Amino acid sequence: MRTDPWITDVSYWRPPILTVSAWTEHAPFAYWLMQAVRPGRVVELGTHAGYSFFVFCEAVRRLGLDGTQVYALDTWEGDVHAGFYGEEVFESVEATVRERYSETGRLVRGYFDDARPQFEAGSVDLLHIDGRHRYEDVRHDYETWVSTLSPTGVVVFHDIAERRDDFGVWQFWDELQQSHPSFAFEHGHGLGILAPREVPAGLRTLFDAAEEHGDRIRADYARLGGDVGREWDRIVDLQEVSAQNADLMARVDDLSVRLATAEQAAESMTMEAASLRAAIDEIRGSTSWKLTRPVRAVGGLLHRT
Repeated sequence: MRTDPWITDVSYWRPPILTVSAWTEHAPFAYWLMQAVRPGRVVELGTHAGYSFFVFCEAVRRLGLDGTQVYALDTWEGDVHAGFYGEEVFESVEATVRERYSETGRLVRGYFDDARPQFEAGSVDLLHIDGRHRYEDVRHDYETWVSTLSPTGVVVFHDIAERRDDFGVWQFWDELQQSHPSFAFEHGHGLGILAPREVPAGLRTLFDAAEEHGDRIRADYARLGGDVGREWDRIVDLQEVSAQNADLMARVDDLSVRLATAEQAAESMTMEAASLRAAIDEIRGSTSWKLTRPVRAVGGLLHRT
């Protein structure tokens, strides 16, 4: 039986809601982190389709963290890194909150800077920064929101392993970890955990263990995250098969209708042909037809001549 302090039963929980997300493989650690920190208020900067937000909300529900609130901040319009999308994304997130997390989840639609005055200093225990990923953007978000952290507040950064194009989270992360207790995962585009002030007791377990077992911790959560990722891949495959099946069924239905129409038309033509044959037979059997036979014969000779 595993007794490593960085893995507990909650690390094996599966997220009940899987959406398209670059965050998919971090659900196991997020559950552990929520159990370790037991935050009273979680704020997420950048939510998109809601995957990580729903993971935090589900952790609150399953851990019985009464009174804990999870805030999702986003414009729900998209950006150059996440891509731009329509209103249906926000409507989907809103519907899930209404149906599953109405007591826990809070949606704040708009720009991060505009929402900042709604959160007093020292009121946030877990801050997840996953907005625009340029260096100046992530630095601005951190410097704007770090004052909201409680004395033992924790910051989570996503995409710290992405070094392509103009992604700059990795660069800002490298600066921060030089002066603050931290731990970093490389899988799932990278996830960094930072304690800018005091390290909460539950997180100290991870930081202490990381000094000797950092690679094992990363390997364990890469494996657990990979399991979740493969489940998502299977769901996507099933959805694709279902879509293909639905398309084939629609084509079968269309062809069936066309076949029925053709058969009906063929039956109608068969009946019409039979009626015409009967009419011809009736004409040929009539007295007039018999009496005019010599005339038809002469007409045939004249035609050949």
